[in-house]
Amino acid sequence: MTEAKKVYSLKEVEAHATDKDVWIVIHDRVYNVTKFMDEHPGGEEVLKDMAGKVATENFEDVGHSTDARELMKTYQIGELTEEDKQYTKEKKFTWATQETQQSSSMTWLLPVLAAAVASFLYRYYFS
Repeated sequence: MTEAKKVYSLKEVEAHATDKDVWIVIHDRVYNVTKFMDEHPGGEEVLKDMAGKVATENFEDVGHSTDARELMKTYQIGELTEEDKQYTKEKKFTWATQETQQSSSMTWLLPVLAAAVASFLYRYYFS
């Protein structure tokens, strides 16, 4: 059996923007992060600055890990009303693929090879 989620308006969320009561909105979900402020790796000021606001863009700009996204679920208290929803898409955290790793190794390998060839040619012509 699924539990019904509480629905909040942005006005209700805005009312929870004090040092002792911090709610934020990320991807149309409402979070009470008051108890998490001391544990937040970025410091409590980051959360206080976004208190009572939609923090989706700030959250995604930092690039939170899968673990951080899982931890968020424990602080979710509801979601925004349909009128206040922004319907943003979540970014998925992924590790670099082998193809990406190969292309990044080529970015340093080619200059090293070019320097080695230049060094060889310099020694050959000036010796």
